[in-house]
Amino acid sequence: MSNTDRELRVSKIRNGTVIDHLAAGQALNVLAILGIDGSGGESVSVGMNVPSDKLAKKDIVKVEDRELSESEVDVLSVIAPEATINIIREYDVVEKTRIDRPDAVAGVLSCPNRNCITNVDEPVATRFVVLSDGLRCDYCGEIVREAEVANHLNVT
Repeated sequence: MSNTDRELRVSKIRNGTVIDHLAAGQALNVLAILGIDGSGGESVSVGMNVPSDKLAKKDIVKVEDRELSESEVDVLSVIAPEATINIIREYDVVEKTRIDRPDAVAGVLSCPNRNCITNVDEPVATRFVVLSDGLRCDYCGEIVREAEVANHLNVT
């Protein structure tokens, strides 16, 4: 059996986004960040623990008819700093971007500290400094670990 016979075969998408080179086990977190739970009718393909030359094993998420917003990519960068985003149009990759982990993200997460100025009646957008294993609120110092990011999403 040749290598091509053993490769994973997932159908191509006509238009949408492919998020590739996710660390194994991150696909479900990516779906949570994107607000995809199956109720919206999106057509999604997920590959988990797929063999990879770079990562040994990786996850892949394909979302048809949707391109990610900048704020969604910023949040993805926290849990998937090695990922690549491929924009697909008419079955062709028209843009391939490696995620850049920003120094900070603004307005995409809510602060878990109920007493933070961003959670009281003040018009202050949240801002988190990106750490190696999570985020720190720029206002109150509260830490949001990578595993908790999906619980504090404020992506529209």
